[in-house]
Amino acid sequence: MTQHTLSISGATCQSCARKITDALNALSGVNGVQVDLDNQLVLVSAEPDTPIDQLRDTIVEAGYGPKDPHSEMLAQAASSAAAHPVTDITLNITGATCAGCVRTIEEALRNTPGTEQAEMNFADRTARVRTSSAASDLIQAVQDAGYGASEARPEDDGSEREAREQAHYKQLLTHMWLGLGLGVPLMAWGLLGGDMMVRPGETSQWVWLGIGLATLAVLATAGRHFFIGAWKAFNNHNANMDTLIALGTGAAWLYSMVVVLMPSVLPEAARHVYFEASAMIIGLINLGQALEVRARGKTSAAVKRLLDLGARTARVIRDDKEMDVPVEQVRTGERLRVRPGEKIAVDGEVQEGQSRIDESMLTGEPMPVEKSVGDRVSAGTLNEGGTLIYTATAVGRDTALAQIVAMVKKAQGSKPPIGRLADQVSAVFVPTIMIIAVAAALAWFNFGPEPRLTHMLISATTVLIIACPCALGLATPMSVMVGVGKAAEHGILIRQGDALQTSSKLDTIVLDKTGTITEGKPAVTAILCAEGEEENGLLQLAASLESGSEHPLAMAILREAEQRALPLSDASQFQALNGKGVTAFINGQRYRLGNRRWLESEGVTVSLSSDSLTQKGATPLFLADENKLLGIIGVADRIKHDSREAIARLRDAGLTVIMITGDIQASANAIAAEAGVDQVMAEVLPEDKAEKVNALQQEGRTVAMVGDGINDAPALAQADVGFAIGTGTDVAIESASITLMGGSLHGVADAMAISSATVRNIKQNLFGAFIYNSLGVPVAAGVLYPLTGSLLSPVIAGAAMSLSSVTVVTNANRLRLFKPARRKA
Repeated sequence: MTQHTLSISGATCQSCARKITDALNALSGVNGVQVDLDNQLVLVSAEPDTPIDQLRDTIVEAGYGPKDPHSEMLAQAASSAAAHPVTDITLNITGATCAGCVRTIEEALRNTPGTEQAEMNFADRTARVRTSSAASDLIQAVQDAGYGASEARPEDDGSEREAREQAHYKQLLTHMWLGLGLGVPLMAWGLLGGDMMVRPGETSQWVWLGIGLATLAVLATAGRHFFIGAWKAFNNHNANMDTLIALGTGAAWLYSMVVVLMPSVLPEAARHVYFEASAMIIGLINLGQALEVRARGKTSAAVKRLLDLGARTARVIRDDKEMDVPVEQVRTGERLRVRPGEKIAVDGEVQEGQSRIDESMLTGEPMPVEKSVGDRVSAGTLNEGGTLIYTATAVGRDTALAQIVAMVKKAQGSKPPIGRLADQVSAVFVPTIMIIAVAAALAWFNFGPEPRLTHMLISATTVLIIACPCALGLATPMSVMVGVGKAAEHGILIRQGDALQTSSKLDTIVLDKTGTITEGKPAVTAILCAEGEEENGLLQLAASLESGSEHPLAMAILREAEQRALPLSDASQFQALNGKGVTAFINGQRYRLGNRRWLESEGVTVSLSSDSLTQKGATPLFLADENKLLGIIGVADRIKHDSREAIARLRDAGLTVIMITGDIQASANAIAAEAGVDQVMAEVLPEDKAEKVNALQQEGRTVAMVGDGINDAPALAQADVGFAIGTGTDVAIESASITLMGGSLHGVADAMAISSATVRNIKQNLFGAFIYNSLGVPVAAGVLYPLTGSLLSPVIAGAAMSLSSVTVVTNANRLRLFKPARRKA
């Protein structure tokens, strides 16, 4: 059977679909018909010899023909997109050697139909693609561009890639010894007085022919990957680092062979051989790449440590028997036991027991957390106290630890705006260097002193070798990988590269009050009764009203009623009015509980003063029946023990700290004074928080928003950087660009400190790479010859090029030693 996708027009109902189906099914060779009214498509399964024009004509005769061929193409594309939903695919890339390769691979991936976004991380040789295409299509696109690719599986713990990197490291060392094993003796011979010139007719010509063939063997073995890479780039009309190295070493070898085999075609002064340069350059560049691979392995240490947190086995209770099984075999819903000193195997909910769990590896919080029946536990955390029995709620890739690892990997592959500078430069870098090399060669040949040919060869070769853009390609991704990993160690999950850079230049931070500055667990602190009312009666009524609500203030009232053992009445027609309060009917009478402004708008006269409550930072909740005020319940939410110190850190960093809340002004002022914020935005409805953030941005400020609730999600998305408290809701976390796994505001200060250190490190790397090339290329071209009387050796250029990459990697790894300001115990 052959599948055909044909577009239709004017089909609006099932009657139309039935008419089209009947018409097509009447044709010989048609085996099945599906009509997609939403996308105006018909999917026809027919014999291979069924003419597609006959199918189109039948649809036209039925009255639902396509508008035009173009619309059919669009329809088929829409059908393909519907059949292949957009997903994130990660590829392992081989053969990439510089920033130019990164650009070529990204362009190949972006040009693949269905691709929305493609970014390659040169540091770990992976590409992350958001696409509706199949992984095989992406792999083919990379291969067509001259590189290798394979799909990285989500369950891959990195061990396979680490093994490949280790094998590659050993291979590079072998190549280094081959190159230096020949190059060093030749160079020493030249430095110690050996005659490095060849004259026709002398027996030394045969010796040099043997050395030339040995050098060719080095180029064909230790330098083979450079020449293969250069050839692939040439076939794909590109130029990269391999192109420069192959041209430089190849030119030196060819020139030397001409000197050996046909010395008479060259002036006597130009009869120098440079076999040692070719061999030494190959050896030194392989050494540099080996050192780079070794140092690169340290950048993923944070992910490795996260992966090592996971338990290897789990103690499962099956048929009332306990058995140890590999953690991969645990299924959702199974009961597990964890003993003191053991790791939690999978995410779960405690069913029996009580203990202390060290969650510092996930949240960055040093103090163990008490866990008892009903509490959630996370895979990878450490049980310090008693024995727990818990039910598995998430296993495998669904555990919090697995999702954190996936998020960190994705963030490490992201590219902040500052890193795109290297992309722009790399687009023209290698061709520009090749032009400069040719220009330098022509200048020396036409205007330089004798021996002109020698000077021409040395200058061109040295320019090609010294300018390889390896350091440029590594400058940003190396720092991002280390910075994101360092943040993860402190319980900070950076989701986007843009957020990493923007966090370093914030000037205003907006903090939600409840659950962010405060603990989010308010308690009833006072009850003010109207004349003729009593406390327990008001509390019982309020708790009955709030029994259908999950708001933190409602929970405080319900807890207080439970502690006083007050029975609750049935409430009907319950309504929660956002930013106002709740209303319901109890025993046939309507009651309201909410803020003063709402009750007054409903015609209720508020005769009691709430000043005594608000002065102490409590939120007053006004309780009224249909006509009159019955009383006021004061609910206070204590600020977290470290909020004041964390806010002081933010202010010390030069930020304006603003608290935003729906509380009345007086209560908000009391909390703000205690917390030490600069400014208060009170009585703000949840839907207005994003507008407040936008208003600050319109003033030219760079604004961060910190929150934990569903009502914070729009503001988190609106802000330049959104920080979601990890103890909050999934919606808030998904809306934010940075997630704090702990509940402390110190995480915000730590995130900003790590962000600033990372961006500073990126700038250092980019500055070093640009300065290296800006100074190195002119020196290689010979601008210092009038002062020194000599040209830069290609061998020294090869060593300098290799060291530039190692320097960038080493500088990035310095971030691993960075520590944000120490938290107060």
